[in-house]
Amino acid sequence: MGKKMAIVLAALLAAGMLSGCGRQSDALKDMKVEKIVTLGEYTGIPVQVAAAAVDEAQEAELMKALYMDSVTAERGGILDREVALGDTVNIDYAGTRDGVAFQGGTATGALLEIGSGQFIEGFEEGLIGAMPGETRDLELHFPEVYLNNPELAGQAVVFNVTVNFILPAEYSDEVVAAIGVPDITTVEQMQQFVHEYLDTNAQNTYRAALENAVVDGLINGCVFQELPEALVEKYRNNVQAGLEADCAANGVDLELYCQYSFGMDSASFLNQYAEKAAQQGLAFQAVANAENLNISDQELQEKLEEYAAQGGYDTVEAFLGELDREEYREYFMFERVLEFLTQNAQVTEN
Repeated sequence: MGKKMAIVLAALLAAGMLSGCGRQSDALKDMKVEKIVTLGEYTGIPVQVAAAAVDEAQEAELMKALYMDSVTAERGGILDREVALGDTVNIDYAGTRDGVAFQGGTATGALLEIGSGQFIEGFEEGLIGAMPGETRDLELHFPEVYLNNPELAGQAVVFNVTVNFILPAEYSDEVVAAIGVPDITTVEQMQQFVHEYLDTNAQNTYRAALENAVVDGLINGCVFQELPEALVEKYRNNVQAGLEADCAANGVDLELYCQYSFGMDSASFLNQYAEKAAQQGLAFQAVANAENLNISDQELQEKLEEYAAQGGYDTVEAFLGELDREEYREYFMFERVLEFLTQNAQVTEN
């Protein structure tokens, strides 16, 4: 199973089912799943995952980005010396060709590191020696091959550039306090905040990779008979409805999204997803049966009451709306089985 498909299954199998209503014929708890799937060894599944770690370069880059966005000419900006190689400057610029502005050639408050090679040859060099507040006209040529805008390839242009200020190399509490993160007023606090943020992301990435690997190990160790069509259809319909809603909300074409994200047309993705989701659901139910991990009626009611209260609903029925509570039973069962599998996996970090 491909990486993207594994991620989709881990993310959507539990959540996606809650977008549709189950029927008695496709409820996992009512199926004789042991006749459809033969489990392999599911305790001690060997998995290899990258250890959760904060990338120091990424940490420094995020800290810099947050800081630089809060520097202004009045707050932390350097105004009393010339621009030098290696400086990061805040600039306004407008590019013209034959006196006419061209697309993508104008910006206000852009940040540019002098010597980084981000801009065309001569642009960054042309700002060395400029004082903050100074405006220069840079007569330049785009390279003969310019893929970003082929119409400008080899063309003579003029950039009117104003250097607003030079950004400081050292951080200050004054600027950090202006970033706007609650209760963060010093450089040290901001650096700790950035580290903790990236550490949380790293832990979440680690957990997702671990769960994907465990699910893959479980499925690969199973032997499946013919899958119940009602179950496959349920997962197909649910994920299709979810994808269509997401694409519509974001103004994205479903076919383009599937081609870009999964490298296949929507019908192929939905069919492949539905089959894999059905296999995972059956395998999870088989583990739940074997390990007594099913959700009792009392547990289901208690969990639904908790969810309803958290959502501000007076009753479970109001919280459920048109959804079937049995779908939530499967959702909670999936969570419990996945936790069991990961806790008992043989994990090797690399």
